[in-house]
Amino acid sequence: MNWKFWVKKQSCMEKEIFEQAEITQKILDAYIEKDGSVNIETPSDINRIIIVASGSSYHCARYAAEMFGSISKIEARAVYSSEFLLEETIAHHDGLLYIFITQSGETTDTNSALEKAKEFGVNTLCITNKENSTIWNASDYQVACLAGEEESIAATKSFTSQLLCSTLLALKFAQDKDIDVYEHIIELKTIPGLIEQTYTLKPRVKQLAKFLSKYKHIIITADGQSYALAKEASLKIKETSYLYTNSSILGEFMHGHVAMLNNKNAVLMYVLNDNMTYSAIKNLGKIKESYNPPILVIGNRTNHVKSTYNLNIDCDKPLIKTFCIAVMIQMLALEIALRLKRNVDKPHGLNKVVK
Repeated sequence: MNWKFWVKKQSCMEKEIFEQAEITQKILDAYIEKDGSVNIETPSDINRIIIVASGSSYHCARYAAEMFGSISKIEARAVYSSEFLLEETIAHHDGLLYIFITQSGETTDTNSALEKAKEFGVNTLCITNKENSTIWNASDYQVACLAGEEESIAATKSFTSQLLCSTLLALKFAQDKDIDVYEHIIELKTIPGLIEQTYTLKPRVKQLAKFLSKYKHIIITADGQSYALAKEASLKIKETSYLYTNSSILGEFMHGHVAMLNNKNAVLMYVLNDNMTYSAIKNLGKIKESYNPPILVIGNRTNHVKSTYNLNIDCDKPLIKTFCIAVMIQMLALEIALRLKRNVDKPHGLNKVVK
C-alpha cells in the first residue's frame, strides 16, 4: 500500500484504540448495579480457578489470576491453551472453575481446551467478545466483553474489555464471599475518564516511538502484576512492527538474561504501583552501571534511576492504572509500526487463529 495514502487514512487499530473509553463505560453500565453489586452469573462455592487462553487473552489471564488472588482470595493460575492440551491429567475437583478467554469465541486451541475440560464435568465460564460463538454456547457461564467487532488483527479494545470483565468477575466472587470491595467499585468508575486523559499523551508517545523505532531489540521488564502488561507490550510491538522484543520479570532478568544487554538494546520498564520497589531500583541501577542502555519508564519513575523517557498518567491506584498503561502500550506499538511503515491492521503472515 502507498505510504502517503496509508498515513492519511486512520487505521482500524487506531480507531479501535480510541474507542476504549466509551467501551469501558458501556461495560461498567452493563455489569454494575446502582447499589454497587456486580451483576454477573457465576457458580457458587468456588475455591480455585484455572484460566485458559492464548495470545493477548493469555496476558489478560495472567492479570486475572492475580486479581482473583488479591481481591477474591481465590487461588488462581493461568495456562496457555496449547499447553493445557498437552497435559495428560487435569484438575477436576469440587470447587474448581475453569475460565476460558477468547476474543472471537472461535479460537481453535482454546475451544479444544474447553472440550477437554468438559469431559471431566467441571464448571466452565467464558469471557468473549462474541455472543453465540462456539465457546459461548459450550460454556456453563458466559461474560460478554461488549467491545464490538474488532477489525485489526492486533487486539486492542478486546484486550482492555477482557481486563475489565476479569476485574468485575473478581469483584463478583469477592462480593459472594462478603468481602467489602466498595472502594474498588468506585475506582472502576474513573477508568473511562482516565483513558481519555491517556489519549492526550499521543505527542509524547510519538516521541518515544521515534526513539524506539531505531532499535532492533527491545527488552521489556516489569515486576509483579505489571508483568502481564510487559508480555502484552512485547507481543504488540512484535506483531505490528516485526521488531525483536523480550519480556521478563525484572528480578529473573538479572539471572543470566541480562547478558543480552551486551548487544544494543533499549530497556522498557512498566510500573503500576505508586513507587518502584527497592529491588527494582537496585536492579535497574545495576543495569545502568554495567551496560548503560537507555531506560524508558512507563508508569511512575524514580529519581534513583536515570531514565531517558517517561510516560505516565496521574493515578495512584494500580487497579485503575492498569488500563491507562494498556492503552499507552497500544498507542506506542501503533506509532512504532507507523514509523516503520508497517500495515498495522494486517501484519504480514498473521491471522486470528480460529476454526
